Amino acid sequence: MQAELTRRPFAEALGHASDLAAGQILHGLGGVDGNVAEAMRYAVTGGKGLRAFFVIESARLHGVMEAQAAPAAGAIEALHAYSLVHDDMPCMDDDDLRRGQPTVHVKWDEVTAVLAGDALQALAFELVAQTGCFDAGRVALVRSLAQASGVRGMVGGQALDIAAESASTPLTLEQITLLQAGKTGALIEWAAMAGPMMAGADAGPLQRYARDLGLAFQIADDILDVEGDAETVGKAVGKDANAGKATFVSLLGLETAKQRAQSLVETACDALAVYGDDAETLRDAARFVIARKS
Repeated sequence: MQAELTRRPFAEALGHASDLAAGQILHGLGGVDGNVAEAMRYAVTGGKGLRAFFVIESARLHGVMEAQAAPAAGAIEALHAYSLVHDDMPCMDDDDLRRGQPTVHVKWDEVTAVLAGDALQALAFELVAQTGCFDAGRVALVRSLAQASGVRGMVGGQALDIAAESASTPLTLEQITLLQAGKTGALIEWAAMAGPMMAGADAGPLQRYARDLGLAFQIADDILDVEGDAETVGKAVGKDANAGKATFVSLLGLETAKQRAQSLVETACDALAVYGDDAETLRDAARFVIARKS
């Protein structure tokens, strides 16, 4: 037990959490055949597993074993995959490439993509309901995941993003920050708070960490859209600039955006002071978020 709760280096912890989450999802799809199930398996392949990492690492910090936390890690990755499948479709972002591979609607068709996304969302709630913690904690996980993924969170942020594409004036910095707190930040925040929710502990420090890290993550995405190349990033780049959309880079400028992301990472790391050196892997994760190339 003690070995399982020992802190791992970030790269090792990230890969391990990703494997745990994938195992949960594939087990949940065991014995199911057909295009929709195959598209679901395809959609969860090739990701970094960062949200699963936050679940497992925040659980470890609170003495929650991997076997107990793994269903929640699988749940957040399934839900994230569903959001990407739908976000890539022609009616939304209309992307042909995701993680360096054809998007689900390109590899199969739009109907399969819709159904695969729907089924991944359902699977997410099936998995999170299997989390190994006390009943009130499990209910809190389910309820908060619904809020984080719904109109108060991710879907609400996506709706604002789509509306911005046809708005007569570009969004302000405050409006983009609010948009991204839902579209990108809400699921990251849920993942980082999952551990204390399982343990019935104070989630405040990890919530503050995740809010700053989530915003830094999106700023880094905007920077990659300017500086990255499609082959490395694994998806189309330059789309926001070509569409004239306001981003953190367009509003702040490239160098100021980089400085803002760095500052957010520093405040995110500061929020972990209560955990001492045992949170160093989470600090490394924050640094990774703005150093990544995809």
